[in-house]
Amino acid sequence: MTMSPRFSRRDFTKFSLAASAAMLAGVKGAAAAAPKGEPIRIGVLHSLSGTMAISETTLKDVILMLVELQNRKGGVLGRPLEAVVVDPASNWPLFAEKARQLLAVDKVASVFGCWTSVSRKSVLPVFEELNGILFYPVQYEGQECSRNVFYTGAAPNQQAIPAVDYLLSADGGGAKRFALIGTDYVYPRTTNQILQNYLKSKGIADADIMVNYTPFGQSDWQTIVSQLKAFGSAGKKTAVVSTINGDANVPFYKELGAQGISATDIPVMAFSVGEEELAGMDTKPLVGQLAAWNYFESIDSPANKSFIKEWHDYTKNPKRTTNDPMEASYIGFNLWVQAVEKVGSTDHDKVIDAMVGLKQANLTGGTAQVLPNHHITKPVYIGEIQDDGQFNVVWQTPKEVPGMAWSPYVPETKNLIGDWTKPVSCGNYDTVKKACLGAKHG
Repeated sequence: MTMSPRFSRRDFTKFSLAASAAMLAGVKGAAAAAPKGEPIRIGVLHSLSGTMAISETTLKDVILMLVELQNRKGGVLGRPLEAVVVDPASNWPLFAEKARQLLAVDKVASVFGCWTSVSRKSVLPVFEELNGILFYPVQYEGQECSRNVFYTGAAPNQQAIPAVDYLLSADGGGAKRFALIGTDYVYPRTTNQILQNYLKSKGIADADIMVNYTPFGQSDWQTIVSQLKAFGSAGKKTAVVSTINGDANVPFYKELGAQGISATDIPVMAFSVGEEELAGMDTKPLVGQLAAWNYFESIDSPANKSFIKEWHDYTKNPKRTTNDPMEASYIGFNLWVQAVEKVGSTDHDKVIDAMVGLKQANLTGGTAQVLPNHHITKPVYIGEIQDDGQFNVVWQTPKEVPGMAWSPYVPETKNLIGDWTKPVSCGNYDTVKKACLGAKHG
């Protein structure tokens, strides 16, 4: 179900950050030469109201912080950066309208935005029509590969598949039954299509897979959690894979607690619950529940400690958490800066071509590299919720995993790859037919 909240009356808010010295007072280090000339504009396309504001507002804030820090370093190409912020208000058609405004009216050099896949799908034709650049910072369902998008969040093989492998393993409890519970839109449905095929390949029968979808903003979970409890009482170890998005997570976890379902009874593996979402919950009943991400705030690395300090200095709030999509935003922003500096221009075609192969240190001690399919390399972590709202990492991949645009577990896409470098230059190249299938993004 599509949410249609009231539109914001403010079309956009411009943040001219080059001269905001007062805002930079908390950032240490000597300033580089002040950037000069006409600002380079970048767009920030995140919901600041509606059901997704709980997750997306922080991503707007982190981009503003990164712009300030970059301006303190001298800007980009010696010019100041200016963020143009719009509020698509968790309304999917409005995302497309705001994307067109950013590209056609505000003439931004790139856009950082979207959370849900339905919002990304809504703006995708606009970016392809106007040849814009979108950095998408959230885990998603794959099955897409656009020349105009850089997917800095996880593909299914960088989150969903490793998470299910963990639940199937002895360390993860050896689950034999799976409840796939999600919000009713493209990301949960496509992810669960992949996971159903994957689970069957691992010997899990159809009767041992429960699938349920609810609207955005679902608040009454009593019946669904009761069904889940009954499903888990069949004598086989049961696990939940949750693709519930936005503020519906709060009453879902509350209902789990109300019905006495603990992590030892039926573990929940979440793909869209991080530190930001937990900050609004009573986490004591959730201790031991799981989440799969490519970053956790609790990871002890020098880069992460530095980033957290910068975040606290910027927000002037030591309790503001960091999370995985923030790291993906950080990676995407810095990769874009690298590409622009490399080609000496913000020209979209030049920047897109320059991105492939670039590397950026992530916050957990490894390296993100841009692949020909416009995905990146990422580590995978499984974390257990702690009573302080943080995660204790209980499992991780030994090295970064390259993101796959197309799933080998879906018959229609098992032979497809994306490769935006010459001579292929195709987002859905059939490796058996040796031909590009022709669609812009698949």
